[in-house]
Formats: sequence, C-alpha cells, structure tokens
Amino acid sequence: MITPKRPYLIRAFHEWMQDNDYTPYLMIDATHNDLHAPLQYAQDSRLVLAASYQATHNLQIDNDAISFAARFGGVSEEVWIPMAAVMAIYAKEDPEHGIFFDPSEYDGYEESEAIDEDIDTDEQDRPKGSTLRILD
Repeated sequence: MITPKRPYLIRAFHEWMQDNDYTPYLMIDATHNDLHAPLQYAQDSRLVLAASYQATHNLQIDNDAISFAARFGGVSEEVWIPMAAVMAIYAKEDPEHGIFFDPSEYDGYEESEAIDEDIDTDEQDRPKGSTLRILD
C-alpha cells in the first residue's frame, strides 16, 4: 500500500514558511474523532492553529500525526492532530502560500496496515510502550 503524501508536504511547506518568515497555520477538521485540541476555538467544524516554532513547544510532525504544546487563553495544552484531520497548511500573511489537501486521501488507509507489512507476527503480539513525553 502506498503511503499518503500529506505528512511529507506539510513538513516541506512548514520548513519553507519558517525559512521565509511566514507563520504556518494549520486548518484542522474539528470533527475528527481522534483529535485532541482546544475545540472551543473551532468555527464551522474547522480549527485553525498557528504552528510556528515560536507558537508551539516541542512541535513534532510525524507521518501519523502532528503534536505540540501551546498556550490557549493562558493555559498550556497538549495538542495531537491525526494527519487525516489536517485540511491545509498555509501562511498567515498570505494564504496563497500553502496547500489544501484532498479530503479523500486517507479513505480506506489504515496506519496499522502499512506498519504490519514490516513487522513479523511475534513483534505484533508484544505490548507497545508509550512514546509520548511531556517536557517542562
């Protein structure tokens, strides 16, 4: 199974925006079941978050999700955004500098399918440890 392009494009656009002094914004589908974010700021089922290194702490853009800590209303919160929930990345200063994603890209794609192909049966049965760390 071919992997989605979305995480690779997000990383590339994010780096380009940071290098050119633009503020990367993420548009998120606020109705996604696995989303952990401040949904009180969502409008029309969409959440827009600043994703610059200055606005976030410990920003990670992995193939499965985007995670970081940020302050909302003066309160620090951990954010976890599944890649399938990311609708777009664009520059705050000029939204034409960005990309909007095909909403059907993740239809029928399961992360476990791509991972299972590379793991033998014995490794699949082993419990997995947590990889999330919160740093102060």
